[in-house]
Amino acid sequence: MDLTTISGTKVVRSSSIIVPSLVIVAAFITAPLAQSKAPARETRDDPPGVAATRSAGHSAAPVVFGRFTSIQVNVDANGANIVGDAANEPSIAVHPNIPMKIAIGWRQFDTVLSNFRQAGYGYSANGGGTWTFPGKLDPGQFRSDPVLDYDSQGNFYFSSLRDDFNSIVFKSTNGGATWGPPVFAYGGDKQWIAIDRTFLASDGNIYQAWSTAANPWGDNTFNRSINDGASFLTPSLMPPQPIWGTLDVAPNGTLYVVGVNDFAFDQFWVCKSTNPGSFSPAFSAVNFQLGGPIGFSVGPNPGGLLGQAWLAVDKSAGPTAGYIYVLATVSPPGDPADIRFVRSTNGGTTWSTPVRVNDDTPGNNAWQWFGTMSVAPNGRIDAVWNDTRNTGLVNRSQLYYSSSTDGGATWSVNEAASPVWDSFVGWPNQQKIGDYYDMTSDSTGAHLAFAATFNNEQDVYYMRIGQSATDVAGRAPEGYLLHANEPNPFSAFTTIRYDVPAEGGRVTLSVFDVNGRLVRTLENGVVAGGGRTASWDGRDATGRAVASGVYFCRLQAAGVSRNLKMLLVR
Repeated sequence: MDLTTISGTKVVRSSSIIVPSLVIVAAFITAPLAQSKAPARETRDDPPGVAATRSAGHSAAPVVFGRFTSIQVNVDANGANIVGDAANEPSIAVHPNIPMKIAIGWRQFDTVLSNFRQAGYGYSANGGGTWTFPGKLDPGQFRSDPVLDYDSQGNFYFSSLRDDFNSIVFKSTNGGATWGPPVFAYGGDKQWIAIDRTFLASDGNIYQAWSTAANPWGDNTFNRSINDGASFLTPSLMPPQPIWGTLDVAPNGTLYVVGVNDFAFDQFWVCKSTNPGSFSPAFSAVNFQLGGPIGFSVGPNPGGLLGQAWLAVDKSAGPTAGYIYVLATVSPPGDPADIRFVRSTNGGTTWSTPVRVNDDTPGNNAWQWFGTMSVAPNGRIDAVWNDTRNTGLVNRSQLYYSSSTDGGATWSVNEAASPVWDSFVGWPNQQKIGDYYDMTSDSTGAHLAFAATFNNEQDVYYMRIGQSATDVAGRAPEGYLLHANEPNPFSAFTTIRYDVPAEGGRVTLSVFDVNGRLVRTLENGVVAGGGRTASWDGRDATGRAVASGVYFCRLQAAGVSRNLKMLLVR
């Protein structure tokens, strides 16, 4: 293990912690580990081609497999499959206060005869039960590497790669139904974003990291937005430049970034911000291994990755609070691809021995690929992946699911979650079905966006794992909603609207500053059901006017906590 501390551009290395190198089976990857920089994964090769026609067909039937149901997202106005197109590499955002509102973005190929892709998107207002696919963001413009996330107020963000290897970010304030204009975000190939939802001073910050391959910004692979996506700061250096990974923000505002070394794909790095929220980011970095490299251009996805590295912070209040988790598909010696998991219990300083999540017989030549992870607010870890264990064929996979309730020490018996499908059909003039899936978890289940070929073509699907979003929304506690205050920003007073279930209930409505200190309690007691309002005049509990700045309103009731950000300008 190589511990590296970065402050600005100064790098200090310590060799006090050593992890022995592992033998890598070269047959499972297409290039030796000691090689030139990772190849660029997204380029514009073909003209757009003639789009497939949206016909007035029958609604696409849900794909039911045991307790799991897959619902197609890229459908026409009648809910029918669009024959002759392709959709893959999906990413998902779920409204934090209204879980019935979901958006999914993907790489949209209007015809399989061309690899020209655009930013396809769909949205659901009923918890994923049905989907609307309005079309593309920036129609006619090359877009790739779609990544969605959401802020604490329920705004959705869609990051998309241009053919000049810069990224563009779109914002939606209505659950993904419509999106604002594109905002230039710098970026590069395989960019990923994460948004601060801590309700601290850094709340709303959008962080972005990308690959060194085809990077327009030299060695700089990190930047952020500090104004809710209105603009992005110029890129900066984040040694050792981890690639093909993801980001997450801890409750105290610390940013974590995971990826692999661009010269050795079995060397995983986690970069950690050492001054959360600072205007001059500094990072420390730790190196570890998962038992093999991330593979690409091989096996069931010949033209793409076998998956990316996933990082998540445990934000629960239980015994695993603060743990840092990493999961990825790797190619260990003697097996083409496994799902491996490690954790850190001390803020990323040291990491555990890798755990094998897939429970099939080791060495059976099965491919477990596109490993994807998310962590619920109660600490449950969800994992999904594609798996060939039941077919013995590299191109014939099923979606699989497993979970852990003890911080990843043990995992549930693996469950097949879909029928068998063929990853070699429906290629849109490129031999891949994207590079990743995406998932977000809540206390009763997980929302998954994935791609499969149930229609003998590449399509994007939504799956609710666990208790359905409709059931969750129907419970009494979910009837408590907190709406945006008006006006915002404000100078004299602002009105806060909130909903209470018809039967009424006990409510606490409070205002906090960015340091988490209570400023004033606006409501504390039993209230009648229905829509309600409260006003705040910018004063604390003693009647003293507070300073200009960001404040947070928090609604607490029946075990539910809702938050919104308010800006006071004197």
